[in-house]
Amino acid sequence: MTAAPRPIHLNLFAHACGHHSAAWRRPGSDVARLGDIGRWEELARLAERGTLDALFLADGQSAGVPGIAGGPRWFFEPITALTAMARATTHLGLVTTISSTFWQPFHAARMLASLDHISGGRAGINVVTSMTDEEARNHGMDALPPHAERYARADEFIEAITALWDSFPAEAILPDGGATVYADVERIRPIDHRGESFRVAGPLSIPSPPQGRPVLFQAGSSEPGRDLAARHAEGIYAVAWDIPMATEYRADIRARARAQGRDPDSIVVMPGLVTYIGRTEQEAREKKAALDALLPARESLAQLSFFIGQDASAWELDAPVPELPPLEEFTGPQGRYATVLRILESAPARPTVRELLGLLAAGGGHATMIGTAEQVADQIIAWVDAGAADGFNLMPPTLPESLEDVIDQVIPILRERGRFRREYAATTLRGHLSPG
Repeated sequence: MTAAPRPIHLNLFAHACGHHSAAWRRPGSDVARLGDIGRWEELARLAERGTLDALFLADGQSAGVPGIAGGPRWFFEPITALTAMARATTHLGLVTTISSTFWQPFHAARMLASLDHISGGRAGINVVTSMTDEEARNHGMDALPPHAERYARADEFIEAITALWDSFPAEAILPDGGATVYADVERIRPIDHRGESFRVAGPLSIPSPPQGRPVLFQAGSSEPGRDLAARHAEGIYAVAWDIPMATEYRADIRARARAQGRDPDSIVVMPGLVTYIGRTEQEAREKKAALDALLPARESLAQLSFFIGQDASAWELDAPVPELPPLEEFTGPQGRYATVLRILESAPARPTVRELLGLLAAGGGHATMIGTAEQVADQIIAWVDAGAADGFNLMPPTLPESLEDVIDQVIPILRERGRFRREYAATTLRGHLSPG
């Protein structure tokens, strides 16, 4: 018998006015509403109308001056915003970024457990180690700790927060209204965590949340990041430009998880996905070109400089991209750099600097699909069936328009082909991610 085709997971990565660097500049953008929580609640309700698994918010621990002159980055603190969105939705998962480099486990565990209680079991946490010294200086550090040290701290951070979530079982609360004892204290245990980076006595101050533990996500591409994901992650936000790159990453993660004694099928790998959808492929390409034409050259070159770890500000826009060092010589965030190298290697001819900036403009080199809704649906299915992904972390170049295109045009095709849910079958985020 032929196995049934795997269901596809789709998650919304909501960011600013959209992931394209010039999205806020386009006529009619809602940049003036970034501080209006009603706008974010509308996005959450739109994602839920599409029966997406979850909405994810990234986070940064610095204002990004002077780069913020080129466009918005962050606005609301994510857990605060997701708590509001929890009240505006009933099924949509809600995933926040937490930096293990800057947060303490007790505070993170308490905040995430609260979000899970408030949402009825829909919270998730994406554990990151942060990327810039500018962020570190806002937390009493001169610079970020070394890469290996940050990932060791992240591993210990996850160990501590999961122990905290387990330390106060909900069953310890005695439900009888006539009882004289509120809780069975024998079931509430300290964790007495004493590690290299954290000391946490515990127990947590609130009962374990509806999911038991909020869902753990990870997004690292480096060797320590892959190991961390293989040990702990239930969902992974990946960076992949094409099917070969995505297939290698997913296969590697699954092999590492199997070596850890985990079932690889319990991990959902979702590369970022940027889509431009039109009635014709030409119309879709015109949408992208119109946004690319609004790109500010200086800020775009600054972003490229960050991705490649060298100053690109003087590069000639219409000249071919200069040769770059191999990945093994690069000491910065490796996911983005590996993607830049992959774009250059896979291009039929060496792209110009201007062409590369256009390819990086929405999300920094994530998978990009341009065409009709049918063509995009075909490509999504092709990735999943090739073993390159379990689904995608949608990164709409504009919000809400690009997201509406996916929900109103692509998802109906996926449903007709039996690849995406017509309605939610579960009420928790972990339920949305489970196979079947």
